[in-house]
Amino acid sequence: MKTDKVVVVPYDEKWEIEFGRIKEELLLAIGSHILAIEHVGSTAVKGLAAKPVIDVDVIIKDYGIFEAIKEKLGQIGYIHEGDLGIKDRQAFKYENKKHLMKHHLYICPEYSEELKRHIAFRDYLRLHKDERDWYGETKMLAAKRYPQSIENYMLAKNDCVAEIINRLRC
Repeated sequence: MKTDKVVVVPYDEKWEIEFGRIKEELLLAIGSHILAIEHVGSTAVKGLAAKPVIDVDVIIKDYGIFEAIKEKLGQIGYIHEGDLGIKDRQAFKYENKKHLMKHHLYICPEYSEELKRHIAFRDYLRLHKDERDWYGETKMLAAKRYPQSIENYMLAKNDCVAEIINRLRC
C-alpha cells in the first residue's frame, strides 16, 4: 500500500480493538500454523502518536510452514510481496479488507532479528514514557514538515529511532 500523505495522529484507544479484529481474522485462517500474532509499531504503544496503520507480526517456527500460510492468506485476500529488502520478514498486502483498519502484515520466523527489534522497541516505549513522548513529538514534527514524502518523514525520525535502539542495547 502506497502512502499518499504522511499523517501522524495522537494515540487512539480504538487501535487495540482494531488489532484484535485483524488478529481474529488471521487466527481463523492460519491459527493452527503459527506461534503468535503480535501488535507492533507505534499503534501498539498506549499514548504514542502514530500513523493510523496497524503493524502486525505473525510469528512462525521457521519457513518450513511458510508456503501453507501464504496459500491460506491468499484465500482471504492477502498477496505476498516478498521480504521488501528485510531479512526474515515476509510482507503481505491485501485486497477487500474494508471491514478492517488499514494494516501492514508481516510473517516472521521466531529467530528473525527484525521481529526481535520490533518487540523490543515496542516494549521499551511502553515502559519509558519520556522516550515514548519524545518519539511521538519527533514523528508529529516530521509529518508536519514532510506531509508529501514518506522517505523524508522516515529520514527525519531516524536519529530518534537510532537513539532509542541504542538505549535498548544498554
